[in-house]
Amino acid sequence: MGKAAAARKLASAAAFGGGGLSVLGAGLYGVLRAEATLARHAIGHAGDEPPPDSTGWYGRGRPGPAIKVALLGDSSAAGYGVDRAVETTGAHLASGLAAGADRRVHLRAFAKVGAQSSDLAGQIERALATDPDLAVILVGANDVTHQVRPSQSVRHLGEGVRRLREAGTKVVVGTCPDLGTVKPIPPPLKQLARSWSRRLAAAQAISTVEADGVAVSLGSILGPDFEAAPALLFGPDRFHPSAEGYRALAEVLVPSALNALGFGEDVPLRARGEGTMPVATAAVRSAKTPGTELGDKKGLWVEVRRRARLRSVPEAPSDDEVVSAE
Repeated sequence: MGKAAAARKLASAAAFGGGGLSVLGAGLYGVLRAEATLARHAIGHAGDEPPPDSTGWYGRGRPGPAIKVALLGDSSAAGYGVDRAVETTGAHLASGLAAGADRRVHLRAFAKVGAQSSDLAGQIERALATDPDLAVILVGANDVTHQVRPSQSVRHLGEGVRRLREAGTKVVVGTCPDLGTVKPIPPPLKQLARSWSRRLAAAQAISTVEADGVAVSLGSILGPDFEAAPALLFGPDRFHPSAEGYRALAEVLVPSALNALGFGEDVPLRARGEGTMPVATAAVRSAKTPGTELGDKKGLWVEVRRRARLRSVPEAPSDDEVVSAE
């Protein structure tokens, strides 16, 4: 079975409650379960100290009305491993949105360290009470290390995206990162982790666009950029990103988030890798290419875009709603 067909079958199995074993193969799935247990011991567990809270106002002095953003998912969304709120994913994301849209941004962080896709429902319930304009979801790595069947992960994600879209919230999903570059994981587990995470990322992309969301590949969070500079981009546990790592993650997400909110006219596109192609084919390719955006699904086809990363100066969240007089 080709990779695109396998990803499509995995996503379909999730929609109809299937287990997904036929996609990965029972033998490979069993090996991955055993190896994932070893991975968790190698990486260790997140500490009890919660990450800094990125909830607050951004874009001080910029005009309103404010853009309301809900940040959902796991430790990569929460910003585990950094010491200051200004270093978190949420701060980098909200600062970038404020600069790109020239608007005030109010971000609420609902992400939790250790969260899996099954935890999204509760986070979404709380987020919808704030009537967000945009929801950004980062989830999947813990599903891999906790041996969750991929079809179950994808089903929870698809249901969450659909629920948010029905409420009128724009949704951007950063798909599962490539776990094959996590330093504490030795071969052959490294190759298995890469295979699992890329397959999950492709299925997440399919499920997201079919629920009318936008999927963005985050392969770079633990991919080529991180492999090339692990001391700079990984945190002390060599699994979670450092402050610079979270900055790199946000730089990939901000352009797609701006476009989803209607501020995409000034967001530059890369010429290569654009076009329209079948959803499953696009999903598999995007899992290998960080920064690839899938959106605007039409039937079995989807628009594929490569957006240039947008770097901005992060600011710490503020408690006060101060806007310019313009």
